[in-house]
Amino acid sequence: MTAQLAAYSTSTGEAFQFWVLGTVAVIGALCTVFMKKAVHSALCLAGTMIILAVFYLANGAYFLGIVQIVVYTGAIMMLFLFVVMLVGVTAADSLKETIKGQRWLALLCGLGFGVLLIGGIGHASLHEFNGLTEANANGNVEGLAALIFTKYVFAFEITGALLITAAVGAMVLTHRERTERAKTQRELAEQRVREGKHVPPLPAPGVYARHNAVDIAGLLPDGTPSDLTVSKTLRERGQIRDVSTEALNDLKALEQRAEERLQRAAIEPPNFKRAEEASK
Repeated sequence: MTAQLAAYSTSTGEAFQFWVLGTVAVIGALCTVFMKKAVHSALCLAGTMIILAVFYLANGAYFLGIVQIVVYTGAIMMLFLFVVMLVGVTAADSLKETIKGQRWLALLCGLGFGVLLIGGIGHASLHEFNGLTEANANGNVEGLAALIFTKYVFAFEITGALLITAAVGAMVLTHRERTERAKTQRELAEQRVREGKHVPPLPAPGVYARHNAVDIAGLLPDGTPSDLTVSKTLRERGQIRDVSTEALNDLKALEQRAEERLQRAAIEPPNFKRAEEASK
C-alpha cells in the first residue's frame, strides 16, 4: 500500500526538476526541428537525450539512464554528427522533393506517432502503477531485460533494424565511387593553361616580417590586399583579417621619414663645407 501511494505522490523537488528539465527538453526538441543548420539540430537533440537520461536516473532506472547517455547520446548522436560533417548538409541545400509524396508520408508518420503518444499517455493515466519497488524487485537490469526480450521484443528488433539501416545509408552516402580516371598533374596543369587560370603557384598568405597567419591576405606593392593569397573557404566565410589600412599607414610614415632624411642629407653637405673653411 505504501509503495502504491509513493508511486502516485510527487515531491516538491521532483516536480521542480520535471518542470525545469521538461521545459528545456521541449525547447531542445523544437530547436532540433526548426534549426537551419543540421549540426545545430543534432546538438540540440543530444541535449534533449541527456535530459531524458536524467529523468531515467531520477525515476530509479539507473541502467537505462546510463545506456541513454553512453549508447544514444555518446555513440549514435556522434555518428549523426560525423555523417552530417562528411555528407556536408548545409542550410543552402535544395528543398525540392527528390521522392514524390515524401512530405505527405512524413506528415502521416507524424500523425501516427502522435496517436501512439496519446495512446501511451492515456494507458498510463487509466491504469495503476506497479511502483519502482515491484518493477526493480530483482534488479533494474533484470526487469528491463524481461521487458525487452518478452513483451517488447518486436519493437526492440525493429528499432535495431532501423539503426542498422541508418548506418548503412550513411556509409552509402559518404562513399563516392569514381566513375572516370583520375587526371594526372600534367593534365591538370595543361587544363589550367587552356582555361587561362592562374598558372604558377598561388602566393602565400601573411605579410612579411609582420604576420604569417593564413587568414591575413598578402599585400601588393601598393599596400592593397591580394585575394589570391588566402583560401577561398575563408573568403566565403568572411574570416579574413584586413591589415591593409595598418600597412598603408606604416608605409606613409616610412615615406615621410625617408623624405625627412633626404632633406637633411641635402642640407648637411653645405654646412659641412663651411665648417671646413672656418677651420682653415
